[in-house]
Amino acid sequence: MKFTWFNLMPWPYLPDDFRAKHRSVWVDIPNTLYDPRKGHHVYHEYLDQLEYAETLGFDGIGCNEHHQNGYGLMPSPNLIAATLARRTSRAALCVIGNSIASYNPPIRVAEEFAMLDVISGGRLVAGFPVGTPMDTNFCYGQIPALTRDKYREAHDLIMKAWARDEPFAFDGKYNQLRWVNCWPKPIQKPHPPIYIPGGGSIETWDFCLDYDYNYSYLSFFGYLRGKSLLDGYWERVAKRGKDESPYRAAFAQIICVADTDAEAERLYAEHCLYFFNRCLHVFPPFADPAGYRTMATIKYGALAQLTLARQKILENLTWKQLVDERFIIAGSPETVRRSSRSASRGSTSDISSACSTTGTCPTGRRATRRSCSPRRSCRTCATCGRSGSTTSAGGCTRWTTASGPKSVSRARTRPVRSGLDEVAGGRDEEGHVVPCARGR
Repeated sequence: MKFTWFNLMPWPYLPDDFRAKHRSVWVDIPNTLYDPRKGHHVYHEYLDQLEYAETLGFDGIGCNEHHQNGYGLMPSPNLIAATLARRTSRAALCVIGNSIASYNPPIRVAEEFAMLDVISGGRLVAGFPVGTPMDTNFCYGQIPALTRDKYREAHDLIMKAWARDEPFAFDGKYNQLRWVNCWPKPIQKPHPPIYIPGGGSIETWDFCLDYDYNYSYLSFFGYLRGKSLLDGYWERVAKRGKDESPYRAAFAQIICVADTDAEAERLYAEHCLYFFNRCLHVFPPFADPAGYRTMATIKYGALAQLTLARQKILENLTWKQLVDERFIIAGSPETVRRSSRSASRGSTSDISSACSTTGTCPTGRRATRRSCSPRRSCRTCATCGRSGSTTSAGGCTRWTTASGPKSVSRARTRPVRSGLDEVAGGRDEEGHVVPCARGR
């Protein structure tokens, strides 16, 4: 099993009355709630955690793309991955991923992903999400009913750009390019491993099976609720006559580890409830515009995850509900091992593709994770760390990637980060250095 430490990079300063005063954490959230000076420290803290995850033995470190929101501060995950490429040397860089239907032209994704693969020495795992409707349709203006069509064409252009050795013309429905000539090309051949994050659209199942990509089901409602949809995916795998490789799917699961069950509640309850109550507070029409879900998905009964009814559930959650109903896996190392094995036997894959910082967990206590539960158990499933440190995990299988040359980059002791760290006015009320406002 392989584990990736995934960081959503949520904004940790949403006010206590956020849900009462604002209708959504996404799309139309007031940008006055963002403080660039605090943001400077938030980014560096999150990057420190991702770099540290490699030193603890995680097989991958992950980031993703979202826009105009307080849920995840990465409008460009490629920038985050480029930073990590120079500061790490072993872990896979899992960019899960670039919302390719929003790029014009999509060749930009082919070029930047190739750059990341080359800079990192062949460590990129490339994600191609369709994109949430909040990001793709409301923030970037794509027509919901055309999004999947544009997505498929963008995918075809990227894969051809990586595969062809000579310049070619691409005459698509949405992209017309006289010259396509990808410089640089990825190290990994024929291309980096492809992961397709999905939120429940069954068309994504067939797309993954057509190309033998990993289907990564993303949900914050826990493995018990996700099992029914993933059972449908595995039924589809069997119907298509595909092998049942456990690498065909993954499932996201928040995990919190401490010395004891009681300590886990003391350390993480406030921060997990912050995440579920504020960071997932999305105006339902933003999450399900007409035309985004296809008729096949609607007939199957795969509902949008952030409906009004589900929002009501999130608004009133307690720690006991989070744990008992398996929204999260939390407790002592033994409790987490037991619950993770239970999830692994009924869920998804032998690749844990996401682990994340959740809500407002302070530095040094961020053992809250988002990790994909394995479909099958294996001999070394999980070895959990102690409270106050990052959860570590070991594995017994290899990445299913083409092997490239080892990276020559090495993690280094961080010098003074930037001119922003020079004191302009002492420290704020939380002890952070107040950055200097150069250039103004």
